[in-house]
Parts: sequence; structure tokens; C-alpha cells
Amino acid sequence: MTAEAARRRSTAGMSLIALTMVAVLLSLGIWQLQRRDEKHRLIAALSERLAAEPVALPAARDWPALDPPNDEFRRVRFTATYLKLPDVMVYSSGSAVRDDVAGPGTWAFLPARLADGRIVVINAGFVPNTMQERGAEDRAVQPLLSGEAATLTGYLRFPEQPGLFAPAPNLDKRLWFTRDVPAMAAALGWDKPAEIAPFYIDLEAPMPAGGVPKPGPLGVHLRDNHLQYAITWFGLAAAVLVAFAFWLRGQGRQVAVAPAKASRRVA
Repeated sequence: MTAEAARRRSTAGMSLIALTMVAVLLSLGIWQLQRRDEKHRLIAALSERLAAEPVALPAARDWPALDPPNDEFRRVRFTATYLKLPDVMVYSSGSAVRDDVAGPGTWAFLPARLADGRIVVINAGFVPNTMQERGAEDRAVQPLLSGEAATLTGYLRFPEQPGLFAPAPNLDKRLWFTRDVPAMAAALGWDKPAEIAPFYIDLEAPMPAGGVPKPGPLGVHLRDNHLQYAITWFGLAAAVLVAFAFWLRGQGRQVAVAPAKASRRVA
């Protein structure tokens, strides 16, 4: 293979690599812009749901049709009675949807009976329980277990699946690390009295007399960094193009210098 053929082959190979990298980086930037549009639509939809007037809790016949994209964070109002069954505390290092919650503590999850006898799980609010003490949780939830029906206002939420590295629940302390409501219900017999709803409620009101557990309004605090990410990908694509242009220019200089050297050797 002559030097010229080898140079052409090298240029073709580098061109293919550079164009592939640029295409991938540009596609990532475009994808981030699409994600940004989707995020903005999601934020608008959630903001609308959180600001809406409370509606009635979905009827049991409609439960199978509920799904997070269409129903998460809907504001509801209903009447229920907390059951005198074991509660669960869910560990939290803070909250992405509550401005008034900072630092570690636990959420108090309790089963409640609806007027038709079915069960819905209530996240009754935040307990500043930094050591995840069972005694602190018991004292916090005890006033709620009066056996009297209460009008509750809150937000429709859906259970979480534990991640690969999520700690296992501590059954002795009734301490969970994810909002895995079906697992709580199965472990503590919440689903034995009657059918249990496939969702749970983040309580907004009423506030208990002692202020603990602390319910409260939710807010939308989703990260929206997609434009910065898109600019980064587009910038990298531009950098690859500039680097390739300098390399190509250098190859052109080598081609121009080679005949001159050959002429000097002949002379």
C-alpha cells in the first residue's frame, strides 16, 4: 500500500469516527430537549392537580383503571376511620414535595376504613424521629386512633417498588425504607379486614392537635436541568468537529509538504 493510499484510508476512518461521534452527541442533545418539553408538560399537569379543588375518592369499581401518569397527586377529600392496627414508619432523609420537611425522620403510615368498609392506607404525616424509635412513633400516632370517623384531605399517591440497594424492612420496629404499601399490608395484616386500595393518600389536612404526625400541602419541585444537559452535548459535538477540522488541516499540510521534500531529494 502506497503512502498516499494509507493517508486516504486514515482520513476516511477518522472521518467516519468523527461523524459518528457528532451524530451521537447531537442525538443526545435533541433527546434532552425532548425530555425538557416532557418535563415542562409534567410540571404543568402536576401543578394543576395540586392546585385543584379536592374531589371525591375514586370509587372501588374505578380502582383497576387508575395509573400514576393520569392520577398521581390528584387532590381528594373523603371520610375514613383509622384502624387500631399496627402502623408503619417509613424512613425519610427529607422530602422532594414538602417545603416544610427537612432532615431525617419518619412518615407515619396507617390503615383507615372507608364508609363502604374497604381499606385505604394514609401517610398521616412527618414525625421528626431521627433515630427511627418505635416509641416515638407510637406516641405520635396514638391520638389518631380514636375510633371516630374524620374528614381527610390529601393527595392520591402510588406505592413504590424497593430498589436493588434498598435496605430490607425492619419488621420488629415496623420500619420500612420505601413506600411499598402492598408489602406493609401483607406483613401487618392490613388487607385482612377488607379489600385494600391500590394507592395510598399523602395527608394534607386536618392537622392533629399536637402537630405530629405533621401533614401538609405538596409542591412540585422536579429538577429541570435538561437545557443545560442539551447545551453540554451540543458543545461536545462542536468540540469534536473543531478537533477533526484541525486534524484534517494537519493532514492537508502533510500532503503539501511531502512533494516538496521529494523534489529536494531529486534535485
